[in-house]
Amino acid sequence: VPFTETVMSRPLWISPSQNKWCDILMAKKAGLVNRHYHPHEVFAYTISGKWGYLEHEWTATAGDFVYETPGEGHTLVAYESDEPMKAIFQVKGPLVWLDENGNADGYFDVHDYIAMCKAHYEKMGFGADTITKLYR
Repeated sequence: VPFTETVMSRPLWISPSQNKWCDILMAKKAGLVNRHYHPHEVFAYTISGKWGYLEHEWTATAGDFVYETPGEGHTLVAYESDEPMKAIFQVKGPLVWLDENGNADGYFDVHDYIAMCKAHYEKMGFGADTITKLYR
């Protein structure tokens, strides 16, 4: 499922009632997810490639675990690599989008994620309700 022009998501499970989901975030080339923060913790495990946050100096590679502190603004970036960037993310609650001044500028939660997946699955001919098989 395209998340941005360069970043895709492969949903693994979704909990609409808890506003949570788990996915594999992927990028075959350099790309990013706009600056945002999470009011709740987020966990990530890197499968392949290289990624990080523009606001930090570290780079995650295969085998690295990342804990995202609640409330910390960051811009996720997938770096050029011999392998595609793939990381498993467990997200609880919304992503709160931030503008250039760091002010909240919208949000993206599990219901937006479900709508994004349904639209993509319908477009690809799988049927929008295919995503409901991942509800937990």
